[in-house]
Amino acid sequence: MNKLAERNARLGVIGLGGRGYGLLNQLLGMEDVDVPAICDRYEDRLCRGAERIAASGRAAAERYEDYRQLLARDDLDGVIVSTSWTSHAEIAIVAMNAGKAVGCEVGGALSLEDMWELVRTAERTGAPFMLLENCCYGRHELAVWNMVRQGLFGELVHCQCGYEHDLRKEVATGSENRHYRLRHYLNRNGDLYPTHGIGPIAKLLGINRGNRFVSLTSMSSKARGLAAWTERHLGPEHPAAKADAALGDIVTTMIRCAGGETIAVIHDTTLPRPYSRAGRVQGTKGIWMEDNRSIHLEGRSPAHTWEPFDDYMAEYEHPLWKWYTAHGVREGHGGMDYLCLRSFVESLRRQTAPPIDVYDAAAWMAVTVLSEQSVALGSQPVAFPDFTNGKWMSREPAPSGKYGLDVLDVSAFEAP
Repeated sequence: MNKLAERNARLGVIGLGGRGYGLLNQLLGMEDVDVPAICDRYEDRLCRGAERIAASGRAAAERYEDYRQLLARDDLDGVIVSTSWTSHAEIAIVAMNAGKAVGCEVGGALSLEDMWELVRTAERTGAPFMLLENCCYGRHELAVWNMVRQGLFGELVHCQCGYEHDLRKEVATGSENRHYRLRHYLNRNGDLYPTHGIGPIAKLLGINRGNRFVSLTSMSSKARGLAAWTERHLGPEHPAAKADAALGDIVTTMIRCAGGETIAVIHDTTLPRPYSRAGRVQGTKGIWMEDNRSIHLEGRSPAHTWEPFDDYMAEYEHPLWKWYTAHGVREGHGGMDYLCLRSFVESLRRQTAPPIDVYDAAAWMAVTVLSEQSVALGSQPVAFPDFTNGKWMSREPAPSGKYGLDVLDVSAFEAP
């Protein structure tokens, strides 16, 4: 019997920094969700979270500084893990062992051992795990997904993606603002944040369901951007100006897939630039480019000419976004935060597999540690683990539904 059919889902939130507080706001906007417990190491963040819950009209939440105490409760259906990158896998594993469903924020893996333990724990306990990769629910990403499913690009051959985001101020002031990125930039050299780009592309290419990542090679540039910005804006005596960052300003990774497709992934966060996820989808019939918001489809576009991608949105808007705009887009990275978090809640309430499961999480997050290995080996190729242990060859698509990322269920948007 579905224990959530007649009552609200009860979720704890672990980690109430900027991202965690934003996710808490999203949860409090859902009438079928309660948040009876919150956790953070810092008292001011706990107070802020508790005040927000009280303002929503819900019952007061119990506060915890130790996540293990929160996970020992027997009245929680699941937890949102939105702590620092280094603790995501650790907390998620403890949570699944405690029988809690996990919605885990994104970040790169620290080790392959962590990813294997994440997978084995999910398999052994049966506890649902979803990576909260919001970019899989981006409006343009889902429109391209819809076009790919309808065959407009033909057979996919090559994709590009990445995380291109000027984070110099955020990283340089990490110590002052209790932000964890700076430590990674000082000590690691690889693609630290791959999932925003690789997630949507992996769904297009059927990774872990008929296809998989086979190998990758990474190359890193010199590191100059962070120190130069810090010296100009915070002074030459600031610790970040003196620090010798390990992370190159541009990290470029190439991934080869079992189906023969290639993927170029860019990490670019310490040089001046506008934001982009560097999307490119190219097949035997056409190409889409995010940065110039353009598309070319053979037999439809004028020869050798780009067309505005916006001209295709009315025809190929994903049904989820048509429904979403009709019912009111929520705040949070253009609206995709709510869709992603809601997909976790819906899978929990309906007791169906989440649309971004533990195998997806392990493969996407592993790009980080594998790229570190490749850079350290002089850009030699490194083999990609098969976290499904061969199941990728015969796995069926994930359950369809309004928030599905494998199969489009148009009936989910029909009026009752």
